[in-house]
Amino acid sequence: MANVRVGLVGACGRMGSLIVRRVLATEGMEISAAFDLVNIGKDIGEVVGVGPLNVPVSDSKDLAAVLKESNTDVLLDFTVAPATAANAPVAAAAGVNLIIGTTGLSAEQKTNITEAVIKNNVAAVISTNYSIGVGVFNKLIRQAAIYLGDDYDVEIIEAHHNQKKDAPSGTAMTAAEIISEAMGGKDIKSGRDGVCPRGKEIGVHAIRGGDIVGDHTVMFIGNSERIEIRHQAHSREIFVGGAVLAAKWVVSQKKGVVYEMADVLN
Repeated sequence: MANVRVGLVGACGRMGSLIVRRVLATEGMEISAAFDLVNIGKDIGEVVGVGPLNVPVSDSKDLAAVLKESNTDVLLDFTVAPATAANAPVAAAAGVNLIIGTTGLSAEQKTNITEAVIKNNVAAVISTNYSIGVGVFNKLIRQAAIYLGDDYDVEIIEAHHNQKKDAPSGTAMTAAEIISEAMGGKDIKSGRDGVCPRGKEIGVHAIRGGDIVGDHTVMFIGNSERIEIRHQAHSREIFVGGAVLAAKWVVSQKKGVVYEMADVLN
């Protein structure tokens, strides 16, 4: 069976470099294309320190042509919302499957990407977090929300490094949406300021500082007790492992469908 041929957007960044290394260490996968705003024309293997791979870094404006010429099977994108919103439909139109881990996508951007996936009959995994542990975390908070119901207030606190651009994190908002659905449709409120008496909303709060990889705590608070469910990421490797797993998985799935990380784990 032929190797899964992997392309990356943002290949020279922190996540991109880790993904290159993980793909090379994964049987049945290889790097076929790399895109970034820097190091154009340089070999991506030399850029990330693994030796020459004969895969030059290309400009994203050449995305469609390079993906087709390289016979890329799946494109991974962990960049920023405007770039992902522009690049994902182009990749889908080129017949390339998608793994998207970019956070901060608007509802309109998500809809446009989904429509491109369906129209071009490719498969995609779109997730705010590719950690296997976060997959379990989401299952636990869903069950807790079902059992505890309206008798408990819900607050979510997330913390990330000081370079993260969007807030609250996509993982925190996914957690809030899971709990809201399980509790029958609660409102979600990001932060509080001034006079704001607590109602039945789910509160979401963001902390930014230093080099925190990613911490998420969900608090179910009753009148006489409090339950906390927490996930702490110690390294970006946890996201890389899940993303590469998803990339290998998605190429053999039914086309014209957008999947979640929960589908990959199942």
